[in-house]
Amino acid sequence: MDKTSTPLQPVQHIHELRAARAMLGEPLGFVPTMGYLHEGHLSLVRRARQECASVVVSIFVNPTQFGPNEDFKKYPRDLAKDSSYLERAGVDCLFYPVAEDVYPPGYRTYVEVHGLQDRLCGKSRPGHFRGVATVVLKLFNIVQPDRAFFGAKDAQQVLIIERMAKDLNLGVEVVTCPLIREADGLALSSRNAYLSSEERRAALVLSKSLRAAEEMVRAGERDPSKVVAAMRSMIKAEPTARVDYIEAVDPLNLDPVAELRGEVLVALAVFIGSTRLIDNIRIRV
Repeated sequence: MDKTSTPLQPVQHIHELRAARAMLGEPLGFVPTMGYLHEGHLSLVRRARQECASVVVSIFVNPTQFGPNEDFKKYPRDLAKDSSYLERAGVDCLFYPVAEDVYPPGYRTYVEVHGLQDRLCGKSRPGHFRGVATVVLKLFNIVQPDRAFFGAKDAQQVLIIERMAKDLNLGVEVVTCPLIREADGLALSSRNAYLSSEERRAALVLSKSLRAAEEMVRAGERDPSKVVAAMRSMIKAEPTARVDYIEAVDPLNLDPVAELRGEVLVALAVFIGSTRLIDNIRIRV
């Protein structure tokens, strides 16, 4: 939908957001982010802008989804640059709360989505999706969107949020948007900023291994263990890469598949140096 020319309204506190929300048109689209925006985030914003009368974007580096030895403190942040991107994209309101407002003293309520949160990334990042589900539910309750837009790169996250929204009768339509890649195939991620030039080159092994998996399936391979083994071998050949996981799963429930048939999600997490990157591909057999 077209938007009349109005300036971006940045708000930091929950009561300010709710006051701004009352003035916005329906349907309201919402894009929750942790900031340091790139083209992947902006593709979500453009989709929301096309489908909704108003758009709210949140920027919040959520402490509850980071483990004790993860990169919460060094996670890249640039609110000024992000705000300029969102202004140009036609966003109505930017919500950038502080942790003390989201998790006030005495906070002790969390959301868990059992059967989905402990697989794939949840295995090596215990508690991560508890933090994700909790903050997304809180943001949904604060913003009260009609539609919320998420990227397919975070396939497990999207599935968990869809399940939560359905199970808790939230009335929010969760919209999944395509994964965005660089021209050479690297999936866009804010954490790509951590990579040196050599690590950036090495990181291409993620998308290359996924394309190799797709080619194996097209050539007739139906054994997921052989596909995963070939991907693992390709990644191990890259000296700076270390595999966290590679799995072929049912995209509806993340159950491992015994045979490649129908639609299959092939997902992986790989450390390039000290930077953990994720990627995935959906293969229809």
